[in-house]
Amino acid sequence: MRRSEAREKALQSLKTKHTPKKGKVWLVGAGPSDPGLFTLKGKTVLSQAQVVVYDALVGAGILAMIPEAAETIYAGKRAGDHAMTQEQINELLVKKACEGKRVVRLKGGDPFLFGRGGEELFALRANGIEYEVVPGVTSALAVPAYNGIPVTDRSCASSVHIITGHKRADKPLKLPYEAYVKAQGTLVFLMGLSALPDIVRGLLMAGMDAKTPSAVLERGTTAAQRRVCVPLGELEAAVSAAHMGTPSIIVVGAVAAMSDQLAWYEKRPLFGRRFVLTRPKERMEELAGRLRARGAEVIELPVIETKPLPVLEHLQKTIERLAEKDYDCLVFTSPAGVHTFFGILCDCGYDVRVLNGMTLAVIGSGTASALREYGLLADLMPEVYDGASLGTLLGEKLPDGSRVLIARSAIGNPDLISCMEKRTSELEKSLTVTDLPIYETVTKTNRLLPLEMILEREETDGVFFTSASTVQAFLQINPKVNPTKLTALCIGEMTARAAREAGMNVHVAEEATVDGLLGLAEKVYVNQ
Repeated sequence: MRRSEAREKALQSLKTKHTPKKGKVWLVGAGPSDPGLFTLKGKTVLSQAQVVVYDALVGAGILAMIPEAAETIYAGKRAGDHAMTQEQINELLVKKACEGKRVVRLKGGDPFLFGRGGEELFALRANGIEYEVVPGVTSALAVPAYNGIPVTDRSCASSVHIITGHKRADKPLKLPYEAYVKAQGTLVFLMGLSALPDIVRGLLMAGMDAKTPSAVLERGTTAAQRRVCVPLGELEAAVSAAHMGTPSIIVVGAVAAMSDQLAWYEKRPLFGRRFVLTRPKERMEELAGRLRARGAEVIELPVIETKPLPVLEHLQKTIERLAEKDYDCLVFTSPAGVHTFFGILCDCGYDVRVLNGMTLAVIGSGTASALREYGLLADLMPEVYDGASLGTLLGEKLPDGSRVLIARSAIGNPDLISCMEKRTSELEKSLTVTDLPIYETVTKTNRLLPLEMILEREETDGVFFTSASTVQAFLQINPKVNPTKLTALCIGEMTARAAREAGMNVHVAEEATVDGLLGLAEKVYVNQ
């Protein structure tokens, strides 16, 4: 039976098994691994998915973007190891769409470049299922670019040819090598590492000069990126000596020689380092972005989230007392506290005008920045950004008899109040303190990407922690991880204490800010 006839028979079989409802499938290209190369449309579509069917080459940073509520199904295919056959994947997409779900088929690179995306769309079309295609950045272009190799150059390469190097077991790779040699362009082979001897032999026998520049690029756009650039006749031996592994792409042509001059990715200070970030998702962006700008690979794995407490009677009455000027000083200990407080203030029918005349105190610069978003400047902020220092400062600076309202987490640091009381006692002053819980911190379980899965796939250099609660939640979510083998990069001493108690190798930032954490990473991993 011819291949086209077999495909038609399979499609007819699918038609008889499912009755489409209102589901839809998006075929989404995830790019070569770097989350920064994931398209905006792809990210938007993924954020709305109810089912995600993903491949082996989708980067961990992109997997971490999958919504927690989504059903996740691994359908990866590597050489000799297929989680599902292509027919089973087609069947699965049809089935989930017919359940009325929003289904994302997440593929590494671009779904139409050797991704068998067309086969999946034929199956969907045969069953009347609506679909869209979201193209992705292909490794054939991105990986050479990250290695300083332009795939075309008007001085030596006016064309680029992207070729699959995948071959069936125990069968030679049959390609039109003579045509490739005659074209005199850049040759990019995907999935070709196991066929490298065939490719080199085929090109040389077709007349290509053994001195032609060539390269094998391993795990491009990731922290583990490596390359071998040598003349074609030496490529096989060089790759063997370097123990190059998959995924890799092969580049043959004059442009491969430009890598030594144009390489840029590995020159950034944190290149080759892979970090896990655990802070809440809404606080992740700045640190993640600045680490990536320094060359690090970042996996965003928030382990906690903040949830406002319900506005019950006691909370409503406290806000009413605030509006009636029953407090002299309002204290915030986190950006989450600031944003939650002003949400509650609005829910209770008030706005920032009720704070007129009040002293505003914050624990650090991040909290002060959050306050500025509401047009307010902090009056008091300690030099050291922790609860003990803030408490001591309040005890010193607030007038005797001041009425203090602390709006913070339900599990606030006790050092704040104890140090405030100690300092006021030393100064023979008295303060009236109301500790008002306005939000709770809860563990955020990422079913898809626990750290043990990351460590199985990749080596992790360090984990950033920004509170003791992130340490505790991290250990709860990842019970199989041995904490003694982890390096903890901590924002302050209280966080560091929790990490040390767990047995981690701990480093502490000089100041509790994003700049402090960045400086810590460079101190530990660059200025060794």
